[in-house]
Amino acid sequence: MDQQLSAVVVDDHPAVRAGVAHWLSSGTPPIRVAAAGEDVGVAWVGDGAEADVVILDLHLSGPNPALGDLRRLVQAGRRVVVYSMRADDDIALQCLELGALCYLTKAEGAEHILQATRAAAAGLPYTPPALAGALAGDRSAHRPALSARETEVLVQWFQSESKDFVAQQLGISLSTVNSHLERIRLKYAMSGREAPTKAALVARAIQDGLVHLDDL
Repeated sequence: MDQQLSAVVVDDHPAVRAGVAHWLSSGTPPIRVAAAGEDVGVAWVGDGAEADVVILDLHLSGPNPALGDLRRLVQAGRRVVVYSMRADDDIALQCLELGALCYLTKAEGAEHILQATRAAAAGLPYTPPALAGALAGDRSAHRPALSARETEVLVQWFQSESKDFVAQQLGISLSTVNSHLERIRLKYAMSGREAPTKAALVARAIQDGLVHLDDL
């Protein structure tokens, strides 16, 4: 990607904003911090509205997680990385189901912020070690029965930036790729474990042992 990536940092702690901004601008290549602020409004106006990625803290001056803000950003087509103090499995998966491309805990530092932001800018999910461990420890017994071909399509899609590339790699049409992915989503929905986004499908697949981090 020739054009420098940009991010907007939303966090109500000035030290966190400053730290994340320093990590991003010090990366190789650097990521430009278009705006930063304590309120999600900074992602909707000015330079923040044009940023490639939104790095969003879940708790902004209140006890309740900003899931509504996350939902609105995703629905507007924004690419969001959640960066939170909370490390519990349920909230992480909830954010992925709402459309966040990554859930990072604040125990995870510069390298993971950089990798997650670059992946999100490309529309790709990123699974950091803490989240991978949480997902691998999922105890859900509701695992949909995917066919071998569905699993193959799913893994190829996780490893690709486009469905067109999956079709070329597997020698099938784009419509067939879409049909397989739609059936997979339907199977997850019918099992009570919806996976409406690519990041959520990655999370579900890791939980169910369909893929491992080495596959991604």
